[in-house]
Amino acid sequence: MSRAFVNEDAGSDQEVSFDLPDPDSAYFDEAAAWALIQGADQGDSVSAEIATGYRWGEERLIPQMVRILEEAEEEGEDRVAQLARRFLRHAEGG
Repeated sequence: MSRAFVNEDAGSDQEVSFDLPDPDSAYFDEAAAWALIQGADQGDSVSAEIATGYRWGEERLIPQMVRILEEAEEEGEDRVAQLARRFLRHAEGG
């Protein structure tokens, strides 16, 4: 899954879609965490929450989001790191 998000269609009326594995898949939570990041980056967290069944700040996704944050910081992906930090703050109630 791409870790770079480009908002080329900002302001368009296109519906955001998320490519998620089967919810029973071992990879679903990681894909859901990425979908929430993508949705937030595109200004459409609601669609990501609906697609994944998880809310922004879902405690179950904390381990995946910590990994995303660590990778983003290592790779200099500032926007992804920023959104992961926001997710983790929200998960911690702050």
